[in-house]
Amino acid sequence: MKNPIIVKTMIRAPMAKVWEYWNKPEHVTGWAFASDDWEAPAAENDLRVGGKFKTVMAAKDKSEKFDFTGTYTAVKEHSLIEYDLDDGRHVRVEFAGLPEGVRITEIFEPEHENTEDIQRSGWQAILDNFKKYVESKS
Repeated sequence: MKNPIIVKTMIRAPMAKVWEYWNKPEHVTGWAFASDDWEAPAAENDLRVGGKFKTVMAAKDKSEKFDFTGTYTAVKEHSLIEYDLDDGRHVRVEFAGLPEGVRITEIFEPEHENTEDIQRSGWQAILDNFKKYVESKS
């Protein structure tokens, strides 16, 4: 990966719950957006090497919408997910079980339309939203 961007978070929850909430479409729609004025109205996920995923990300006011799509290249349960986005960029997501919870590290190739700071803050905001979503569900 050339000049990857890295974002991280620590989730205070068991690994099985973190893994499920990261991957099950019914949970993805609850967290896969960067701000409160956006939503993820639909998600599909075939979590296996060669499987595809699609998350629809949309502004709540209906002004913008796009599909976040890709194909899995590596899946190791409770440990690692790698995928290629449909635009050709590669993403690696590491899950590390620690005494205080699960650390998620996302490493991704930047695109060329937005600055690296904008991309980092956007991906971090989604990761922070995931943390909030998981930790708010008992």
